[in-house]
Amino acid sequence: MNPNIADLVQRIRALEQELEMQLALTRADLKLRIEGGRIDFEQAVRQRHEQMKKRLLRYVLGARLLILITAPVIYMLIVPLVLLDLFVTVYQWVCFPVYGIPKVRRSRYLVFDRRYLAYLNALEKLNCAYCSYANGVIEYVREIASLTEQYWCPIKHARKLVAAHPRYSGFADFGDADGYQKELEALREQVRKAREE
Repeated sequence: MNPNIADLVQRIRALEQELEMQLALTRADLKLRIEGGRIDFEQAVRQRHEQMKKRLLRYVLGARLLILITAPVIYMLIVPLVLLDLFVTVYQWVCFPVYGIPKVRRSRYLVFDRRYLAYLNALEKLNCAYCSYANGVIEYVREIASLTEQYWCPIKHARKLVAAHPRYSGFADFGDADGYQKELEALREQVRKAREE
């Protein structure tokens, strides 16, 4: 990999760690505790959250008509999302052992913790669970796809990608046949040794 690019990637990762530390400080400011997998707030914060909850009937009756009409369209996506989740899970369970790629832990990508927020009513919690599932599945699939891409075709595109996955910067440059041949086995070995943090 180009030393300048490697340096930039290292600086980006350092900034990501700094961002995570700042987010942790914000969680502490909100009096949030995570103990044994359970998320909790101090009692005064919980009481304030409960007071701020919008009652379900008022929430539904206060929605714009077009929002109510389009809601079923949003929820219809659950079918292709579940199928995508199922097919990609089967794919990695069948193929990854053949390639020597460690399996991606699905549970790391599907996070359903918003149910602990007392300021959300039942429908808001359902909506949050739906969004958590949809985004979690997409990230899970992206991780599996990026491992597959690094194993089979670790070559950058000629055109700029809108949002490249984290492994992409380490791929061989577009048009660099020598670099591709030289780096392919090392990139595959990185995938084989990949362990999620």
